[in-house]
Parts: sequence; structure tokens; C-alpha cells
Amino acid sequence: MAHQLTFHREIEKVKKKFLVLGSLVEDRLQKASLAMQNRDPDLLQEIIGSDWEIDEMEIEVEEECLKILALHQPVASDLRLLVAMIKINNELERIADNAVNIAKRLQTINKDSTLAFSIDYQPMFGTVLKMFKLSLDALVTENAELARQIFFEDEVVNQLRNEAYRSVTHELNKEPGHAKCLVNLYLLARHLERMGDRIKNIAEEVIYLVEGKIVRGEMH
Repeated sequence: MAHQLTFHREIEKVKKKFLVLGSLVEDRLQKASLAMQNRDPDLLQEIIGSDWEIDEMEIEVEEECLKILALHQPVASDLRLLVAMIKINNELERIADNAVNIAKRLQTINKDSTLAFSIDYQPMFGTVLKMFKLSLDALVTENAELARQIFFEDEVVNQLRNEAYRSVTHELNKEPGHAKCLVNLYLLARHLERMGDRIKNIAEEVIYLVEGKIVRGEMH
């Protein structure tokens, strides 16, 4: 009985840390979204400079999950929860990495002050943020239906990525002198698409956690 109490206390402790990590990553996404609009050099540097904080917390969460696995050897739903948290923990860190990559690309784009062309990435970033919030809500409430909504939102992100590609290739033909800047502008869309893919992976893990079945990007 005491063993069970200790186990559940440790699970709750790691869950709390995990949710702090989730809110830190969400904060980075919000800042990256704002930086895309205002191109503020200080904000870009802040996003890049604070990456270590998320990296360290990701390692802490993984180590605590592995310690619980080793000490308590959980089974069934408890085991699924820990495995899901280890995998989602890794996805969160990679989503934050993409926010850093966006900040670095924006720094490069800022150097070409003569390019008038721009893409409004707010609809795409807004969808990614919506997906991210859904994924954390789905995990906390262990709600597979919420998780499934993410697959549909991901299709929206992919369509917006295609639109960005068409816009940039059209502009490249008109303004070949700005090629480097335009390519970086398009690569912002690729980072957002990758974030969407990572969030979709989280959704798949939530469905596995709740239903015990493996899904890969199902659409229904």
C-alpha cells in the first residue's frame, strides 16, 4: 500500500513538472509568433538565448520517468502513461527547437531590409498554437476525441505551407536578387509544418494512452 502511495506521489510530481515544461514551450511559441510580426531583435535573441531552460527540463522529466519505471515496474495504464510522457516530453523539446530555428531565420531575414515582399504567417502560427493547446488539454484530460481534432488542424497547416511555397516561388522569379531571404521566408513555413507534425505525434500518443491502440495520422 505504501509502495502504491509513493508511486502515485512520484507520478503526480513528474506530471506537474511535465506541465511546467508544456507551459514553457507554449510561452516560446507565443513569443516566436509575436517576433514574426514585429521582428524585434531583442525578442529574437531572448527566444534563442533561453533554449537551454527547456533542454534541461526535458532531461529532468525523462530521468524522473525512467527512475519511476525502474523502481516501480508499473503495468497496464500506468506503464502507458509513463511511456507516453517520455515520448511527448521529447516532442515538446523538438517543438521548442523549431521556435528557436524560426527566431534564427528571422534574424537572417532582418538583414535584407530592402525586400518589400512578406508573408502573413499569423493564420498558420495561430493554427499551430491552437493544435498545441489542444494536445496539452487532450493529455491532461486523457481525451482521445480532443486529440483526434488535431489531425484535421494539421491538414490546415499543410495547406498553408503549400500556399507559402507558391507565393515564394512566384516572388523568386520576380526578385532573384533576394533569393537567400526568400528561401528563409519559405523555411519559416517548413518549421511551422514540423511543429504541426510534432503536435500530431503528441495526439497519437494521447490516443494510445487512452485507448491502448497505435494510430498514425488517422483521419476520421
